[in-house]
Amino acid sequence: MRRVPARRLIPATALTAACALLTGCFSGGESAADGAGGDGKRVRIAMMQPPRSGLSPLSDDAFKLSRWSTAQTLVKLDADGDAQPALATEWAQSGRTWTFTLRDGVTFHDGTKLTAQTAVNSLTKATQASPKPRILDGVDLTAKAEGSGTVTITTATEDPLVPQRLSSPQLSILAAKAYKGKTVDPVGAGTGPFELTKVNGTSSAILDRYDGYWGRKAKAPGIDVKFVPDGTARAAALRSGEADIVEAVPVSQAALLDEKLITEVPMPRTNTLYLNTGNGAFKDASLRAAAREAIDAESIVKGVYEGRADVAQGLLGPALPWAGELRKPVQRARAGDPNGKSITIGTFTDRAELPEVAAALQQQLQKAGFKVKLDVREYANIESDALAGAFDAFVLSRATVLDSGDPAAYLYSDFASDGSFNISQLANDGVDKALRKAGETRTGEPRRQAIIEAEAAVLGTDAAVPMLHERVIQGDAEGVTGAAHDPRERELVTADTYVK
Repeated sequence: MRRVPARRLIPATALTAACALLTGCFSGGESAADGAGGDGKRVRIAMMQPPRSGLSPLSDDAFKLSRWSTAQTLVKLDADGDAQPALATEWAQSGRTWTFTLRDGVTFHDGTKLTAQTAVNSLTKATQASPKPRILDGVDLTAKAEGSGTVTITTATEDPLVPQRLSSPQLSILAAKAYKGKTVDPVGAGTGPFELTKVNGTSSAILDRYDGYWGRKAKAPGIDVKFVPDGTARAAALRSGEADIVEAVPVSQAALLDEKLITEVPMPRTNTLYLNTGNGAFKDASLRAAAREAIDAESIVKGVYEGRADVAQGLLGPALPWAGELRKPVQRARAGDPNGKSITIGTFTDRAELPEVAAALQQQLQKAGFKVKLDVREYANIESDALAGAFDAFVLSRATVLDSGDPAAYLYSDFASDGSFNISQLANDGVDKALRKAGETRTGEPRRQAIIEAEAAVLGTDAAVPMLHERVIQGDAEGVTGAAHDPRERELVTADTYVK
Protein backbone atom coordinates (compact mmCIF):
# COMPACT_ATOMS: atom_id res chain seq x y z
CA MET A 1 0.00 0.00 0.00
CA ARG A 2 1.31 3.43 -0.95
CA ARG A 3 2.31 5.55 2.00
CA VAL A 4 0.73 9.03 2.02
CA PRO A 5 3.17 11.79 3.03
CA ALA A 6 2.20 13.36 6.35
CA ARG A 7 1.94 16.84 4.87
CA ARG A 8 -0.81 15.59 2.52
CA LEU A 9 -3.12 14.30 5.24
CA ILE A 10 -6.25 16.41 5.55
CA PRO A 11 -8.07 16.99 8.85
CA ALA A 12 -11.63 15.69 9.05
CA THR A 13 -12.86 19.24 9.62
CA ALA A 14 -11.35 20.32 6.31
CA LEU A 15 -13.00 17.43 4.51
CA THR A 16 -16.32 18.28 6.10
CA ALA A 17 -15.99 21.89 4.96
CA ALA A 18 -15.08 20.75 1.47
CA CYS A 19 -18.10 18.47 1.28
CA ALA A 20 -20.29 21.31 2.49
CA LEU A 21 -19.34 23.28 -0.60
CA LEU A 22 -21.05 20.60 -2.68
CA THR A 23 -24.12 19.90 -0.58
CA GLY A 24 -27.17 19.80 -2.80
CA CYS A 25 -25.25 20.83 -5.89
CA PHE A 26 -26.29 17.72 -7.80
CA SER A 27 -29.78 17.30 -6.36
CA GLY A 28 -32.25 15.76 -8.78
CA GLY A 29 -35.46 17.12 -10.21
CA GLU A 30 -33.91 20.06 -12.06
CA SER A 31 -34.59 18.70 -15.52
CA ALA A 32 -37.54 17.12 -17.25
CA ALA A 33 -35.12 14.93 -19.20
CA ASP A 34 -33.85 13.20 -16.06
CA GLY A 35 -34.08 9.44 -16.52
CA ALA A 36 -35.82 9.68 -19.90
CA GLY A 37 -34.52 6.97 -22.21
CA GLY A 38 -30.83 6.43 -22.84
CA ASP A 39 -28.60 3.92 -21.07
CA GLY A 40 -28.24 5.45 -17.63
CA LYS A 41 -28.54 8.34 -15.24
CA ARG A 42 -27.58 11.98 -15.64
CA VAL A 43 -23.86 12.69 -15.45
CA ARG A 44 -22.77 14.92 -12.55
CA ILE A 45 -19.52 16.82 -13.14
CA ALA A 46 -17.38 18.83 -10.73
CA MET A 47 -15.36 21.23 -12.87
CA MET A 48 -12.39 23.31 -11.79
CA GLN A 49 -12.85 26.81 -13.15
CA PRO A 50 -16.13 28.75 -13.22
CA PRO A 51 -17.10 30.63 -16.37
CA ARG A 52 -15.06 33.79 -16.93
CA SER A 53 -17.19 35.35 -19.66
CA GLY A 54 -20.71 34.02 -19.23
CA LEU A 55 -19.78 30.90 -21.24
CA SER A 56 -19.07 32.97 -24.33
CA PRO A 57 -17.38 30.77 -26.95
CA LEU A 58 -15.15 33.71 -27.82
CA SER A 59 -13.33 33.21 -24.51
CA ASP A 60 -11.67 30.22 -22.83
CA ASP A 61 -15.17 29.26 -21.69
CA ALA A 62 -15.48 27.72 -25.16
CA PHE A 63 -13.61 24.67 -23.91
CA LYS A 64 -16.34 24.03 -21.34
CA LEU A 65 -18.93 24.03 -24.11
CA SER A 66 -16.76 21.60 -26.06
CA ARG A 67 -16.20 19.32 -23.06
CA TRP A 68 -19.95 19.13 -22.52
CA SER A 69 -20.57 18.25 -26.18
CA THR A 70 -22.98 21.12 -26.69
CA ALA A 71 -21.13 23.46 -29.10
CA GLN A 72 -19.36 22.11 -32.16
CA THR A 73 -16.95 23.30 -34.82
CA LEU A 74 -16.66 22.78 -38.56
CA VAL A 75 -13.64 20.51 -38.03
CA LYS A 76 -12.37 18.34 -35.18
CA LEU A 77 -8.96 16.79 -34.50
CA ASP A 78 -7.98 13.15 -34.17
CA ALA A 79 -5.44 11.84 -31.68
CA ASP A 80 -2.57 12.83 -33.95
CA GLY A 81 -3.84 16.38 -34.38
CA ASP A 82 -5.02 15.87 -37.95
CA ALA A 83 -8.24 17.53 -39.12
CA GLN A 84 -11.36 15.36 -39.34
CA PRO A 85 -14.97 16.11 -40.39
CA ALA A 86 -17.43 17.59 -37.89
CA LEU A 87 -20.04 20.13 -39.03
CA ALA A 88 -18.13 20.22 -42.31
CA THR A 89 -17.74 16.95 -44.18
CA GLU A 90 -14.98 17.89 -46.61
CA TRP A 91 -12.71 20.76 -47.63
CA ALA A 92 -10.23 21.76 -50.29
CA GLN A 93 -7.56 24.44 -50.66
CA SER A 94 -6.88 26.74 -53.57
CA GLY A 95 -4.12 29.20 -52.71
CA ARG A 96 -5.35 31.51 -49.95
CA THR A 97 -8.91 30.15 -50.05
CA TRP A 98 -10.36 27.02 -48.47
CA THR A 99 -13.81 25.67 -49.36
CA PHE A 100 -15.81 23.74 -46.73
CA THR A 101 -18.91 21.67 -47.47
CA LEU A 102 -21.41 21.64 -44.60
CA ARG A 103 -23.05 18.51 -43.23
CA ASP A 104 -26.70 18.04 -44.24
CA GLY A 105 -29.48 17.68 -41.68
CA VAL A 106 -27.89 19.60 -38.81
CA THR A 107 -30.17 21.66 -36.59
CA PHE A 108 -29.34 23.97 -33.73
CA HIS A 109 -30.91 23.38 -30.34
CA ASP A 110 -33.45 26.11 -31.05
CA GLY A 111 -34.67 24.15 -34.06
CA THR A 112 -33.15 26.35 -36.77
CA LYS A 113 -31.06 24.74 -39.49
CA LEU A 114 -27.31 24.99 -39.97
CA THR A 115 -26.64 26.96 -43.15
CA ALA A 116 -23.58 28.52 -44.67
CA GLN A 117 -24.78 31.94 -43.52
CA THR A 118 -25.15 30.92 -39.86
CA ALA A 119 -21.66 29.40 -39.96
CA VAL A 120 -20.26 32.56 -41.53
CA ASN A 121 -22.02 34.65 -38.89
CA SER A 122 -20.30 32.76 -36.06
CA LEU A 123 -16.88 32.90 -37.69
CA THR A 124 -17.23 36.60 -38.48
CA LYS A 125 -18.20 37.38 -34.89
CA ALA A 126 -14.99 35.64 -33.80
CA THR A 127 -12.80 37.59 -36.23
CA GLN A 128 -14.35 40.86 -35.02
CA ALA A 129 -14.07 40.06 -31.30
CA SER A 130 -11.77 42.09 -29.07
CA PRO A 131 -9.60 40.38 -28.15
CA LYS A 132 -9.80 37.84 -30.95
CA PRO A 133 -9.64 34.15 -30.09
CA ARG A 134 -6.00 33.07 -29.66
CA ILE A 135 -6.20 30.79 -32.67
CA LEU A 136 -6.63 33.87 -34.87
CA ASP A 137 -3.56 35.70 -33.55
CA GLY A 138 -1.74 37.10 -36.55
CA VAL A 139 -4.38 35.72 -38.94
CA ASP A 140 -6.54 37.86 -41.22
CA LEU A 141 -9.45 35.55 -42.01
CA THR A 142 -12.64 36.23 -43.98
CA ALA A 143 -15.59 33.85 -44.21
CA LYS A 144 -18.23 33.94 -46.96
CA ALA A 145 -21.32 31.87 -47.74
CA GLU A 146 -21.50 30.24 -51.16
CA GLY A 147 -25.06 29.03 -51.47
CA SER A 148 -26.69 27.32 -48.48
CA GLY A 149 -24.15 24.57 -47.86
CA THR A 150 -20.68 25.89 -48.70
CA VAL A 151 -18.40 28.21 -46.76
CA THR A 152 -15.23 29.73 -48.15
CA ILE A 153 -12.43 30.87 -45.86
CA THR A 154 -9.86 33.29 -47.28
CA THR A 155 -6.71 34.41 -45.46
CA ALA A 156 -4.40 37.33 -46.22
CA THR A 157 -1.54 34.93 -46.84
CA GLU A 158 -1.60 31.25 -47.69
CA ASP A 159 -2.26 29.40 -44.43
CA PRO A 160 -1.73 25.62 -44.26
CA LEU A 161 -3.43 25.39 -40.87
CA VAL A 162 -6.92 26.71 -41.68
CA PRO A 163 -8.69 23.37 -41.00
CA GLN A 164 -6.86 22.95 -37.68
CA ARG A 165 -7.68 26.54 -36.73
CA LEU A 166 -11.36 25.91 -37.36
CA SER A 167 -11.25 23.03 -34.86
CA SER A 168 -10.72 25.47 -31.98
CA PRO A 169 -13.72 25.49 -29.62
CA GLN A 170 -13.47 29.29 -29.73
CA LEU A 171 -14.67 29.04 -33.33
CA SER A 172 -17.78 27.02 -32.45
CA ILE A 173 -20.79 27.49 -34.70
CA LEU A 174 -23.88 28.73 -32.84
CA ALA A 175 -27.40 29.64 -33.88
CA ALA A 176 -28.09 33.24 -34.87
CA LYS A 177 -30.00 33.82 -31.63
CA ALA A 178 -26.78 33.47 -29.62
CA TYR A 179 -25.45 36.79 -30.84
CA LYS A 180 -27.12 39.78 -29.25
CA GLY A 181 -25.14 43.00 -29.38
CA LYS A 182 -21.70 42.44 -27.90
CA THR A 183 -22.66 39.35 -25.90
CA VAL A 184 -22.78 35.72 -26.96
CA ASP A 185 -25.27 33.46 -25.16
CA PRO A 186 -24.81 29.74 -25.93
CA VAL A 187 -27.94 28.60 -24.08
CA GLY A 188 -30.05 26.60 -26.53
CA ALA A 189 -27.80 27.58 -29.44
CA GLY A 190 -25.42 24.66 -30.05
CA THR A 191 -25.52 21.63 -32.35
CA GLY A 192 -24.13 18.88 -30.10
CA PRO A 193 -25.79 15.84 -28.49
CA PHE A 194 -26.47 17.88 -25.33
CA GLU A 195 -28.37 21.16 -25.14
CA LEU A 196 -27.29 23.79 -22.64
CA THR A 197 -30.60 24.70 -20.96
CA LYS A 198 -29.65 26.68 -17.87
CA VAL A 199 -26.64 28.53 -16.44
CA ASN A 200 -26.60 29.63 -12.82
CA GLY A 201 -23.93 32.31 -12.94
CA THR A 202 -20.58 30.90 -11.87
CA SER A 203 -22.03 28.11 -9.74
CA SER A 204 -23.63 25.54 -12.04
CA ALA A 205 -25.04 24.62 -15.44
CA ILE A 206 -27.60 22.12 -16.73
CA LEU A 207 -27.63 20.32 -20.07
CA ASP A 208 -30.27 17.93 -21.46
CA ARG A 209 -29.99 15.37 -24.21
CA TYR A 210 -30.90 16.86 -27.61
CA ASP A 211 -32.94 14.24 -29.45
CA GLY A 212 -32.66 16.13 -32.73
CA TYR A 213 -28.90 15.63 -32.82
CA TRP A 214 -27.48 14.79 -36.25
CA GLY A 215 -25.21 12.03 -34.92
CA ARG A 216 -25.57 9.21 -32.41
CA LYS A 217 -28.15 9.89 -29.71
CA ALA A 218 -26.57 10.60 -26.33
CA LYS A 219 -26.73 7.67 -23.91
CA ALA A 220 -27.13 9.90 -20.86
CA PRO A 221 -30.33 11.94 -20.40
CA GLY A 222 -28.34 14.99 -19.39
CA ILE A 223 -25.43 16.61 -17.57
CA ASP A 224 -25.42 18.51 -14.28
CA VAL A 225 -22.34 20.70 -13.82
CA LYS A 226 -21.04 22.28 -10.64
CA PHE A 227 -18.08 24.67 -10.72
CA VAL A 228 -15.79 23.84 -7.80
CA PRO A 229 -12.53 25.84 -7.81
CA ASP A 230 -11.37 24.22 -4.57
CA GLY A 231 -9.40 21.07 -5.40
CA THR A 232 -10.01 19.45 -2.03
CA ALA A 233 -13.75 19.89 -2.52
CA ARG A 234 -13.60 18.34 -5.99
CA ALA A 235 -11.78 15.29 -4.66
CA ALA A 236 -14.24 15.09 -1.76
CA ALA A 237 -17.10 15.05 -4.28
CA LEU A 238 -15.66 11.91 -5.86
CA ARG A 239 -15.09 10.19 -2.52
CA SER A 240 -18.56 11.02 -1.22
CA GLY A 241 -20.38 10.08 -4.41
CA GLU A 242 -21.58 13.65 -4.99
CA ALA A 243 -19.98 13.73 -8.45
CA ASP A 244 -19.57 11.15 -11.20
CA ILE A 245 -16.73 12.86 -13.05
CA VAL A 246 -14.22 15.20 -11.42
CA GLU A 247 -12.06 17.42 -13.59
CA ALA A 248 -8.42 18.15 -12.71
CA VAL A 249 -7.91 16.28 -9.45
CA PRO A 250 -5.01 18.03 -7.65
CA VAL A 251 -1.85 15.99 -7.24
CA SER A 252 -2.13 16.51 -3.48
CA GLN A 253 -5.48 14.71 -3.52
CA ALA A 254 -4.68 11.92 -5.95
CA ALA A 255 -2.85 9.89 -3.30
CA LEU A 256 -5.93 10.01 -1.09
CA LEU A 257 -8.24 8.52 -3.72
CA ASP A 258 -8.81 4.95 -4.77
CA GLU A 259 -6.42 4.38 -7.69
CA LYS A 260 -9.24 2.65 -9.57
CA LEU A 261 -11.13 5.96 -9.69
CA ILE A 262 -8.41 8.11 -11.24
CA THR A 263 -6.84 8.21 -14.68
CA GLU A 264 -3.50 9.90 -15.30
CA VAL A 265 -2.77 11.06 -18.85
CA PRO A 266 0.41 12.84 -20.04
CA MET A 267 -0.76 16.03 -21.62
CA PRO A 268 0.57 18.92 -23.72
CA ARG A 269 0.56 21.28 -20.75
CA THR A 270 3.70 23.01 -19.52
CA ASN A 271 4.21 24.68 -16.16
CA THR A 272 6.32 27.71 -17.03
CA LEU A 273 7.79 30.71 -15.25
CA TYR A 274 7.20 33.71 -17.52
CA LEU A 275 9.72 36.53 -16.94
CA ASN A 276 8.76 40.14 -17.68
CA THR A 277 11.21 41.35 -20.33
CA GLY A 278 9.51 44.74 -20.69
CA ASN A 279 10.20 46.32 -17.32
CA GLY A 280 11.55 45.58 -13.86
CA ALA A 281 14.47 43.38 -12.86
CA PHE A 282 14.03 40.88 -15.68
CA LYS A 283 14.38 43.48 -18.41
CA ASP A 284 18.05 42.60 -17.83
CA ALA A 285 18.83 39.40 -19.80
CA SER A 286 21.58 38.44 -17.35
CA LEU A 287 19.13 38.43 -14.45
CA ARG A 288 16.71 36.31 -16.47
CA ALA A 289 19.58 33.89 -16.95
CA ALA A 290 20.30 33.99 -13.22
CA ALA A 291 16.68 33.10 -12.49
CA ARG A 292 16.79 30.22 -14.98
CA GLU A 293 19.94 28.80 -13.44
CA ALA A 294 18.50 29.08 -9.93
CA ILE A 295 15.43 26.96 -10.69
CA ASP A 296 15.54 23.31 -9.70
CA ALA A 297 12.61 21.84 -11.63
CA GLU A 298 13.33 18.27 -10.57
CA SER A 299 12.81 19.11 -6.90
CA ILE A 300 9.48 20.75 -7.78
CA VAL A 301 8.35 17.65 -9.68
CA LYS A 302 9.28 15.41 -6.76
CA GLY A 303 8.07 17.69 -3.98
CA VAL A 304 4.97 19.42 -5.32
CA TYR A 305 3.82 16.94 -7.97
CA GLU A 306 4.95 13.80 -6.10
CA GLY A 307 6.53 12.54 -9.32
CA ARG A 308 3.29 12.89 -11.34
CA ALA A 309 4.89 15.20 -13.93
CA ASP A 310 7.88 15.29 -16.27
CA VAL A 311 10.85 17.67 -15.95
CA ALA A 312 10.78 20.05 -18.93
CA GLN A 313 13.54 20.06 -21.52
CA GLY A 314 11.75 22.75 -23.52
CA LEU A 315 8.39 24.44 -23.93
CA LEU A 316 7.00 21.41 -25.76
CA GLY A 317 6.77 18.18 -23.80
CA PRO A 318 6.48 14.41 -24.23
CA ALA A 319 2.94 14.70 -25.60
CA LEU A 320 4.74 15.84 -28.77
CA PRO A 321 7.50 13.20 -29.02
CA TRP A 322 8.97 14.71 -32.18
CA ALA A 323 9.95 17.83 -30.21
CA GLY A 324 12.52 15.97 -28.14
CA GLU A 325 13.88 14.24 -31.22
CA LEU A 326 14.46 17.51 -33.09
CA ARG A 327 15.57 19.77 -30.22
CA LYS A 328 19.19 20.98 -30.06
CA PRO A 329 21.14 22.92 -27.38
CA VAL A 330 20.13 26.58 -27.11
CA GLN A 331 22.52 29.52 -26.81
CA ARG A 332 21.59 31.76 -23.86
CA ALA A 333 22.93 34.80 -22.02
CA ARG A 334 25.32 34.40 -19.08
CA ALA A 335 23.90 34.74 -15.61
CA GLY A 336 24.43 37.98 -13.73
CA ASP A 337 24.41 38.78 -10.02
CA PRO A 338 20.89 39.35 -8.58
CA ASN A 339 22.47 41.44 -5.79
CA GLY A 340 19.28 41.60 -3.75
CA LYS A 341 16.99 42.70 -6.60
CA SER A 342 13.33 42.66 -5.54
CA ILE A 343 10.88 40.75 -7.69
CA THR A 344 7.21 39.81 -7.41
CA ILE A 345 5.95 36.46 -8.65
CA GLY A 346 2.27 36.13 -9.46
CA THR A 347 0.17 33.00 -9.84
CA PHE A 348 -3.35 31.74 -9.12
CA THR A 349 -5.17 29.37 -6.82
CA ASP A 350 -7.43 27.66 -9.37
CA ARG A 351 -4.78 25.02 -10.01
CA ALA A 352 -3.91 23.83 -6.55
CA GLU A 353 -0.26 23.05 -7.31
CA LEU A 354 0.67 26.50 -8.58
CA PRO A 355 0.84 28.31 -5.21
CA GLU A 356 3.12 25.50 -4.00
CA VAL A 357 5.27 25.88 -7.12
CA ALA A 358 5.48 29.63 -6.50
CA ALA A 359 6.52 29.04 -2.89
CA ALA A 360 9.26 26.65 -4.01
CA LEU A 361 10.47 29.18 -6.58
CA GLN A 362 10.51 31.86 -3.92
CA GLN A 363 12.93 29.80 -1.85
CA GLN A 364 15.12 28.90 -4.83
CA LEU A 365 15.35 32.46 -6.14
CA GLN A 366 15.99 33.92 -2.68
CA LYS A 367 18.84 31.45 -2.28
CA ALA A 368 20.25 32.77 -5.56
CA GLY A 369 20.21 36.36 -4.27
CA PHE A 370 16.81 37.79 -5.23
CA LYS A 371 14.29 39.26 -2.81
CA VAL A 372 10.98 37.63 -3.68
CA LYS A 373 7.36 38.48 -2.93
CA LEU A 374 4.38 36.38 -3.96
CA ASP A 375 0.98 37.58 -5.20
CA VAL A 376 -1.51 34.70 -5.33
CA ARG A 377 -5.18 35.17 -6.28
CA GLU A 378 -7.99 33.46 -8.16
CA TYR A 379 -7.32 33.45 -11.89
CA ALA A 380 -10.27 35.69 -12.73
CA ASN A 381 -8.80 38.36 -10.46
CA ILE A 382 -5.21 38.19 -11.67
CA GLU A 383 -5.26 37.53 -15.43
CA SER A 384 -5.63 41.18 -16.48
CA ASP A 385 -2.70 42.25 -14.28
CA ALA A 386 -0.54 39.45 -15.68
CA LEU A 387 -1.28 40.44 -19.26
CA ALA A 388 -0.60 44.09 -18.43
CA GLY A 389 2.91 43.23 -17.17
CA ALA A 390 2.20 43.99 -13.52
CA PHE A 391 4.48 41.19 -12.27
CA ASP A 392 8.18 40.51 -12.64
CA ALA A 393 7.39 36.84 -13.10
CA PHE A 394 4.28 34.72 -13.43
CA VAL A 395 3.79 30.99 -12.88
CA LEU A 396 1.37 29.59 -15.43
CA SER A 397 0.15 26.15 -16.39
CA ARG A 398 -0.27 26.48 -20.16
CA ALA A 399 -1.68 24.07 -22.73
CA THR A 400 0.68 24.10 -25.70
CA VAL A 401 -1.63 22.67 -28.40
CA LEU A 402 -4.99 23.56 -26.91
CA ASP A 403 -6.35 25.58 -29.81
CA SER A 404 -5.30 23.92 -33.05
CA GLY A 405 -3.46 20.73 -32.20
CA ASP A 406 -0.39 22.56 -33.49
CA PRO A 407 1.98 24.37 -31.09
CA ALA A 408 2.74 27.22 -33.50
CA ALA A 409 -0.45 28.99 -32.39
CA TYR A 410 0.51 28.75 -28.70
CA LEU A 411 4.04 30.00 -29.39
CA TYR A 412 2.72 32.96 -31.37
CA SER A 413 0.07 33.84 -28.79
CA ASP A 414 2.52 33.79 -25.89
CA PHE A 415 5.74 35.14 -27.42
CA ALA A 416 5.05 37.20 -30.55
CA SER A 417 5.27 40.98 -30.19
CA ASP A 418 1.55 41.21 -30.96
CA GLY A 419 0.54 37.94 -29.28
CA SER A 420 -2.67 38.20 -27.27
CA PHE A 421 -1.23 36.25 -24.29
CA ASN A 422 2.25 37.78 -24.16
CA ILE A 423 2.72 37.77 -20.37
CA SER A 424 6.49 38.08 -20.83
CA GLN A 425 5.99 41.36 -22.73
CA LEU A 426 8.48 39.95 -25.24
CA ALA A 427 9.26 42.05 -28.31
CA ASN A 428 12.10 40.40 -30.18
CA ASP A 429 12.58 40.63 -33.95
CA GLY A 430 14.37 37.29 -34.16
CA VAL A 431 11.61 35.54 -32.24
CA ASP A 432 8.92 37.19 -34.38
CA LYS A 433 10.67 36.07 -37.56
CA ALA A 434 10.97 32.48 -36.34
CA LEU A 435 7.33 32.43 -35.25
CA ARG A 436 6.15 33.74 -38.62
CA LYS A 437 8.21 31.09 -40.42
CA ALA A 438 6.72 28.34 -38.27
CA GLY A 439 3.21 29.57 -38.93
CA GLU A 440 3.71 29.75 -42.69
CA THR A 441 5.42 26.39 -43.18
CA ARG A 442 3.35 23.53 -44.54
CA THR A 443 2.36 20.70 -42.24
CA GLY A 444 4.66 17.73 -41.80
CA GLU A 445 8.36 17.46 -41.07
CA PRO A 446 9.29 20.96 -42.36
CA ARG A 447 6.73 22.57 -40.07
CA ARG A 448 7.88 20.57 -37.05
CA GLN A 449 11.47 21.67 -37.70
CA ALA A 450 10.37 25.32 -37.99
CA ILE A 451 8.43 25.03 -34.72
CA ILE A 452 11.48 23.69 -32.88
CA GLU A 453 13.55 26.55 -34.29
CA ALA A 454 10.93 29.00 -33.00
CA GLU A 455 11.01 27.32 -29.59
CA ALA A 456 14.79 27.71 -29.54
CA ALA A 457 14.48 31.40 -30.40
CA VAL A 458 12.11 31.92 -27.46
CA LEU A 459 14.24 29.90 -25.02
CA GLY A 460 17.31 31.86 -26.09
CA THR A 461 15.75 35.04 -24.66
CA ASP A 462 14.97 33.45 -21.27
CA ALA A 463 11.58 35.16 -21.46
CA ALA A 464 10.12 31.88 -20.27
CA VAL A 465 11.61 29.12 -18.15
CA PRO A 466 9.73 25.82 -18.73
CA MET A 467 9.80 23.76 -15.55
CA LEU A 468 7.64 20.69 -16.01
CA HIS A 469 5.04 19.02 -18.19
CA GLU A 470 1.86 18.07 -16.39
CA ARG A 471 -0.31 15.01 -16.49
CA VAL A 472 -4.05 15.41 -16.23
CA ILE A 473 -5.63 13.49 -13.36
CA GLN A 474 -9.33 12.83 -13.84
CA GLY A 475 -11.67 11.14 -11.41
CA ASP A 476 -14.40 8.82 -12.67
CA ALA A 477 -16.74 7.24 -10.13
CA GLU A 478 -17.69 3.58 -10.29
CA GLY A 479 -20.50 3.20 -12.78
CA VAL A 480 -19.22 5.84 -15.18
CA THR A 481 -18.92 4.47 -18.70
CA GLY A 482 -17.38 6.13 -21.73
CA ALA A 483 -15.95 9.27 -20.13
CA ALA A 484 -13.33 10.88 -22.38
CA HIS A 485 -9.74 11.21 -21.16
CA ASP A 486 -8.55 13.90 -23.53
CA PRO A 487 -5.00 15.30 -23.27
CA ARG A 488 -6.15 18.43 -25.13
CA GLU A 489 -9.04 19.00 -22.68
CA ARG A 490 -11.62 19.31 -25.47
CA GLU A 491 -13.75 16.29 -24.58
CA LEU A 492 -15.11 15.06 -21.27
CA VAL A 493 -18.73 13.92 -21.66
CA THR A 494 -19.57 12.62 -25.13
CA ALA A 495 -22.62 10.98 -26.67
CA ASP A 496 -21.22 7.64 -25.43
CA THR A 497 -20.84 8.70 -21.77
CA TYR A 498 -23.36 7.58 -19.17
CA VAL A 499 -23.67 6.47 -15.54
CA LYS A 500 -24.99 3.00 -14.74
